[in-house]
Amino acid sequence: MGRLMAEELASGELGLDYRSAIALHLTSNHYPAVPASMVEPCIEAIEACNTDNHDAEIELPEGVLWRGQATAPAWAIVEGYHLDAWLEAFED
Repeated sequence: MGRLMAEELASGELGLDYRSAIALHLTSNHYPAVPASMVEPCIEAIEACNTDNHDAEIELPEGVLWRGQATAPAWAIVEGYHLDAWLEAFED
């Protein structure tokens, strides 16, 4: 589990589509599990960071706050949910 699983999921080796891989990462690689409602914000954050828009404000689902706010910068989502395996800068 952890970093190696995230790298496998991001690589596509397990045959899962992009959303399913992120959902599995959020629910299996975190304790407590991250709610599935965070899949889309995580994808938006990854895409923002992959286009060098690290400070893009990403809307969070109802009931999820970042520092008391309903939005979070893309970098904070990527960092907080350990999504760096999906960043193009880390691809081989």
